[in-house]
Amino acid sequence: MTWKRHVWVVLTAGLILTCAMAALNIPHSHFLTAFGDITQLLLVAVATGLMASNAVSSRGESRGFWLLMAVGCCLWATSLGVWTVFEVILRREVPEPFFGDVILFIHIVPFMAAVALRPHRPQGEKKLYFSTLNFLMLLIWWVFLYAFTVFPSQYVILNPSAYNQNYDLLYLFENLVLLTALGLLTTNVHGPWKKVYWNLFIAAGLYTWSSEEINAAITRDQYYTGSWYDIPLVSSMCWLIFAGLMARDLKPVQESAAPPSSKWLALSPRLAMLAILSLPVIGFWSQFLDPSPPPIRHFRLLVTLAAMLVLGGFVFLRQYVLDRELMRLLEESGKSLESLRRLQTQLVQKEKLASLGQLVSGAAHEINNPVAAILGYSELLAANQELDPSQVTMAQKIGQQARRTRDLLSGLLSFAQQAPAEKTLIEVGPLLQRSLQMKMLQMQTKGIRVHSTIAPILPSVWGNSNQLLQCCLEIIGNSMDALQETNGGTLWVSARCEDNAVVLNFSDSGPGILEPERVFDPFYTTKSVGKGTGLGLSATYGVMQDHGGEIACHNRPEGGAVFVLRLPIAGPELAASKVKNNSSLPTTAN
Repeated sequence: MTWKRHVWVVLTAGLILTCAMAALNIPHSHFLTAFGDITQLLLVAVATGLMASNAVSSRGESRGFWLLMAVGCCLWATSLGVWTVFEVILRREVPEPFFGDVILFIHIVPFMAAVALRPHRPQGEKKLYFSTLNFLMLLIWWVFLYAFTVFPSQYVILNPSAYNQNYDLLYLFENLVLLTALGLLTTNVHGPWKKVYWNLFIAAGLYTWSSEEINAAITRDQYYTGSWYDIPLVSSMCWLIFAGLMARDLKPVQESAAPPSSKWLALSPRLAMLAILSLPVIGFWSQFLDPSPPPIRHFRLLVTLAAMLVLGGFVFLRQYVLDRELMRLLEESGKSLESLRRLQTQLVQKEKLASLGQLVSGAAHEINNPVAAILGYSELLAANQELDPSQVTMAQKIGQQARRTRDLLSGLLSFAQQAPAEKTLIEVGPLLQRSLQMKMLQMQTKGIRVHSTIAPILPSVWGNSNQLLQCCLEIIGNSMDALQETNGGTLWVSARCEDNAVVLNFSDSGPGILEPERVFDPFYTTKSVGKGTGLGLSATYGVMQDHGGEIACHNRPEGGAVFVLRLPIAGPELAASKVKNNSSLPTTAN
């Protein structure tokens, strides 16, 4: 127990002792009334400030819990303030019926809504707007119950005895609902919140008992402010403040997982459902079974119909919000599924590359020696002048195939021996411009037009410039081969910053890719025999993975292939660079 709670316990003991001595020694007088009213008002005002302070220092559902507690205490203080004005300032008896009773009755509803929030639960289980709708529906239902039960004896046909009886029963029922909710929480929650709920349960129990005793004393005409009946009431207020101080010291956190029986504690939606379902039953009773005079029965029927309309509107609103939430969850599920498929594809691709690398790393070395021997002997044979032309031609073909095999082995070794290269900060824009310049002459001779849109200011990336340059050259080379099949065309190249990554986009107007999902598979190629090994894009995929980036391809709806490379921005010091995606430097080369 911290010093603040120690001090408050001492102050509480002193205050209760002072109230007891005042009730025992001071006769019923204006001074005793002022002492009792001001003491209760100050205590509830302190509770309001404490609950509001807890709300400011909390977050999530905990903030909502303490904010609702502060609202309930504020309404309570308002009712006590009006009571104090009549008894202390105006020195008049509180009128009966008293309009402040409505505020006093309503102040329990925010307490019930706060308990129904169950702030101990994991944050991801709840949505604030659902809690707000449930609270509003419960508030309207309790107002309806007050209007249905108490108003007829208060404003339709004045009947003070019936008013007091109905109000006391309804107020007792309301407090018992709050006590039941707190009791369920105290038996099903563990950790710091259990202590908070227990103290709130004790404070609410003291308040319920004191309220019933005071109401009974008022009925017997034995109650006056400052009497013995106020001691349990003051104790409940002090205990409420003690619960707020303890919660401030404990800093209750949300549980990592809801307890198994938490499904029985979903009070707010269940109570809201019961509130709506009870209206037709109450309306039927008021129309056919109510023995009250016709004006009261007509009033109750109108109140029931109004409540049905208002709560029905909230039902439609809740369903609309629920539908939107379901659509959002459906969209998120679709995105998650797409991400899962993409990750699965990447994982399979990595496994393929790893398996192939292990396979060819040993085989290529063993095959390379005999291939080199075959190539050397074929060249010797071709240079032998004693052979006839047909034999020379045959030796040259053997050498040609041996060189092709050597190139294939070289590609295999380069692919299999990919290792993390030395990385530095790289400016992607100049690197992309360099790759285009290296291929520009070839593209011009083949009738290929190039449109490049490279943002003038791009953040640096962390990588190996030679590997990334080779990746760009490989993709540009593939686009050139595809456009050559259509006797020319257009290649669009762009570079921009997007979502903390530098995005390179290569798009062409060629025939497209037959199987985009297989384009990064080793040895997959659509080129004619002798023009490609099918390892270039696989190696590019491995380089992008090594750089922590992504590469993807798809076909354009109007024809042609699109390759998209994403490279993460290097370091937090460069991630904050302000890059305007819409400001770009277009250049066109034909």
